[in-house]
Amino acid sequence: MFADALLPTPLTDCADEVFERSGVGLRLKRDDLVHPLVPGNKWRKLAPNLELAVREGHRRLVTFGGAYSTHLRAVALAAGALGLSSVGLVRGEELAGAPRNWSLRAAEEAGMELVFLSRADYREEAGRGAGGGAGEAALRRRWGPCLVLPEGGSNALAAHGARAIVAELEESQGLGERDVICCPVGTGGTLAGIAAALPPGARALGVAVLRGGEGYLEGEVARLHREAYGREFGGWRIDHGHHGGGYGRVPAALEEFAAGFERRHGIALERRYVAKTLAALYDLTAAGAFPPGTRLTAVVTGLPDPA
Repeated sequence: MFADALLPTPLTDCADEVFERSGVGLRLKRDDLVHPLVPGNKWRKLAPNLELAVREGHRRLVTFGGAYSTHLRAVALAAGALGLSSVGLVRGEELAGAPRNWSLRAAEEAGMELVFLSRADYREEAGRGAGGGAGEAALRRRWGPCLVLPEGGSNALAAHGARAIVAELEESQGLGERDVICCPVGTGGTLAGIAAALPPGARALGVAVLRGGEGYLEGEVARLHREAYGREFGGWRIDHGHHGGGYGRVPAALEEFAAGFERRHGIALERRYVAKTLAALYDLTAAGAFPPGTRLTAVVTGLPDPA
C-alpha cells in the first residue's frame, strides 16, 4: 500500500475575499488525496507504524477508538491491505448489540475484530496503549504478539511521519517568516510533527476539535516531542475557540460555513476537523490576527463522511 501514496500531496491556492481584504494568502495542502484507502493525516501517522509492523514481523494491530473513529477505519483498511489482522477496542459497551453505524460497519467489513468496552474499561485499556511498557505488555498477553497503536494513532513514529508535510512544503515553495502551517488537533500527533520540522521563522497553528482541551492538548504535543525527539519545540500554538461545542459536533453555523466554502471552491469538506480549522482561519483573519503578507497553509487532513 505504500507505493499507492500520492506524494507530495497537491498544494492549491485558495483565493477568498476575507483573506484578500486582509492581505493574507491561503493555500490548501491536499492530504485528503494522499492514499485511496487511508487518506490524510491517518496515512501520515500510520505509514511509519505500519512499516515497523512489517519489519518486525507483527501479524496483528490492536488499537482504540470511538463509535465514529476515523482511526479505527484507517487501521482496519491498512491492516487488510497488508495482510494483517486487526482488533479495535471501542468506547461504549452499549454499542455491542446495536446495529453497526456506517463507520464501525466499514471497519468490520475490512476485517477488524471489534471489542466493545465500558467507558471506564476503555479509559484503562487506552491508557495502557498510550503508556507503553507494562501497559502494552498486558495488552499483548491478551491479544498475542501485536503492534499496539494508541487512540488516534499519535505516537513518536506518527510525529515523525507528519514531519514530511513540512518537508514537502519547503521543497515546493519554501517556508519562512511569513508562513503559518495550520492543522486540526485531536490527539496532537500531526501538530507535533509539523512543529518539530518548522524552519526558522515559520510557525504552526493547531485548531482544537475537543472542548475543554486547554493545557491537555499542549501537554500532549510536548510529550510527543519529548518521546520522538528528546526535546520540546517552540513556534506553535493551539486555538481553542473553534471546537464547535466539542468533538464530533457540527453546529448549524459551522455547517453553513462549510457548505458555503464548498460552493465557492468546489472542494468537499470533512466537518469535524477540516471545516473547524478553516472556519478558525476565516475568523482569525477577519479579526486581524495575521499581519498582511502572511501565507497560511491549511492541511486538509481527511475526507468527508459518506452521505
